[in-house]
Amino acid sequence: MSSPNAGGGGLSIDDEETAETRIRRLISEHPLIIFSRSSCCLCHVMKKLLATIGVHPTVIELDDHEFASLPRPSSHGGLSSRNLAPAVFIGGTCVGGLESLVALHLSGHLIPKLVEVGVLLALDQS
Repeated sequence: MSSPNAGGGGLSIDDEETAETRIRRLISEHPLIIFSRSSCCLCHVMKKLLATIGVHPTVIELDDHEFASLPRPSSHGGLSSRNLAPAVFIGGTCVGGLESLVALHLSGHLIPKLVEVGVLLALDQS
């Protein structure tokens, strides 16, 4: 597991941790995190979309065998771990992949969710 973008937080790696424990810890420590494979073009698109909104997620690259340890979104019970790359978590909840992130954005729910978890400041509507 590598972390090309630490997102400013400390990404301590304990060799004693299992992949599942490490992934769950990272999800709990970072309000916006993407798990990807190295050189994943979908991850690049995710990061671009989020950067356009004004947020920069923590990105963790996982090995193929570590993807099996990712918690799956509840609405995608039939997806294999191969279909979850990249996977974005907001506030500890698995949003899913790029398609789910774009759908959340187009529905108008992404920005409020990012504000809710504290990675984006709310705009004053007055």
